[in-house]
Amino acid sequence: MKRVPMTDEGAEVSYSVGQVAGFAGITVRTLHHYDEIGLLAPGERSHAGHRRYGDHDLDRLQQILFYRELGFPLDEVAVLLDDPDAHPQEHLRRQHDLLTARIGKLQDMAAAVEHAMEARRMNVRLTPEEKFEVFGDFDPDRYAAEVEERWGGTDAYKESQRRTVAYTKDDWKRLGAEFDAIHRKMADLLEQGVPADSEAAMDVAEEHRRFIGGAYYDCTYEIHTGLGEMYVADERFTATYEAIRPGLAVYLRDAMLANAVRHL
Repeated sequence: MKRVPMTDEGAEVSYSVGQVAGFAGITVRTLHHYDEIGLLAPGERSHAGHRRYGDHDLDRLQQILFYRELGFPLDEVAVLLDDPDAHPQEHLRRQHDLLTARIGKLQDMAAAVEHAMEARRMNVRLTPEEKFEVFGDFDPDRYAAEVEERWGGTDAYKESQRRTVAYTKDDWKRLGAEFDAIHRKMADLLEQGVPADSEAAMDVAEEHRRFIGGAYYDCTYEIHTGLGEMYVADERFTATYEAIRPGLAVYLRDAMLANAVRHL
């Protein structure tokens, strides 16, 4: 992070909430939320009462965003940063270790993507396992028997099987990117402290339902709320959403339920 310039009088320059949001690539609402929960209180206020952030505040925000990017929930970030025995160097060492582990994971994913690109160039049809290799250790057939046992007799299952059997690698990549984008929208709302039953969250939940309907099967509101409950009840689904943003599984479930009630 660049050093904060000094004024002619030697006083540290401070920045408005809008400027800091622009530097960090986050929203003003997120900074307000951090202030409200005591995670990042600006070091000073203007004569008009507006938040002003100095060099120390920017350093703390950098640490917060590092930990958030690594998946730490806000309450754990606060504990880490406010630990009186933790030296700033210790935070950097911990983050370096975590980032090194993530780099290794990303390198594995990059190798898998290269394999997929080469297969495409050679017009080789990938196996089901290879289709999802870019997502790490996920095996699309791991729960196939369980899925068929639970839903095999339903129209939704049959329709999904009929549609997906013809999907190509590009189809899977496109669908994965679209679904990821929806999840990021919901995660951003959660990060900003927007209630799950707000219009914004319900609109994303509706987008989530329509995506499933367009890609796999007719997803009624009853089916959609059932999926939401499964995201929370089944630890495998919960872990998937928690990896995107801590608390997302419950938040998504609540938004899906509120959206269904809205359309009754």
